[in-house]
Amino acid sequence: MQKRRLGTSGPEVSLVGLGTNNFGGRIDREAARLVVHKALDVGITLIDTADVYGNKGGSEEILGSFLGPRRKDIVLATKFGLPMGSSDKLRGASRRYMMQAVEASLRRLNTDWIDLYQLHRADPKTPIEETLRALDDLVNAGKVRFIGCSNLSAAQIEEAQSAAARYGLSSFVTCQDEYNLLDRGIEKDRAAVMRRNGLGLLPYFPLASGLLTGKYKRGAPMPAGSRLSYSTHHADGLLNAQNWNTVQKLRAFAAQRGHSLLELAMSWLASRPFISSIIAGATKPAQVEQNIAAVGWALSPADLAEIDRLTI
Repeated sequence: MQKRRLGTSGPEVSLVGLGTNNFGGRIDREAARLVVHKALDVGITLIDTADVYGNKGGSEEILGSFLGPRRKDIVLATKFGLPMGSSDKLRGASRRYMMQAVEASLRRLNTDWIDLYQLHRADPKTPIEETLRALDDLVNAGKVRFIGCSNLSAAQIEEAQSAAARYGLSSFVTCQDEYNLLDRGIEKDRAAVMRRNGLGLLPYFPLASGLLTGKYKRGAPMPAGSRLSYSTHHADGLLNAQNWNTVQKLRAFAAQRGHSLLELAMSWLASRPFISSIIAGATKPAQVEQNIAAVGWALSPADLAEIDRLTI
């Protein structure tokens, strides 16, 4: 398994990581255990979750229930900030809430420390300096090793990194954003900011909720149990004529070179040097193995230029 560093200052992690937003929702504890143990057995060292995953706490609780002594073998990442209840006091990035949120995550994960603690979304009600000072205190206390952000704008990333440098605080080492062959929006501004500040990207939805796996066919029934078969939110945003046309072209491109659409999607992400680890979800152990095997295609400069022509 190829290793990369989380940004310029974080720990080394596996190029393919495991996303766990399915845990406690689409799959139960036993199914999750099989997925995680397969991931660990084949060399995945980054596991990413969030306090809200699994109906608000379920994903963290499931992970904490069976990691046991293997906890020390992984970089465990979680997030805070999205609503954990109906009250306005159970969300955001204020110091008051964060200190409550981190203790709850530590308890659910059954661990003494979080390797990568990530702000899940910007909090317009809280100055970034307050958030960073609280995160810095958590790092100094040993409860958090590194910090990251998710879904911030280019300007918000710049503001956060500048504030951390100005006040001598721990700074973000990663950004987690949606990035795949059908959604290259971060290339307009955020990618350049990440590179300039030495931040590593952790792309989520690398397979566009499965549309880039090849299992969906235009005009055919959705596979039973697949994300797009039950999540109208994701389906409405993805299942349009433009994306179907692009997928058809990408599938043909891969097939002409003896590869699958899945291999193309994952290997293209692996070709981006600013990506630290590809956060890929799985509901079955076999999917973990498929995701790892899919990053082995070394795309040539000509391949990458043609992919740009097909997707930009």
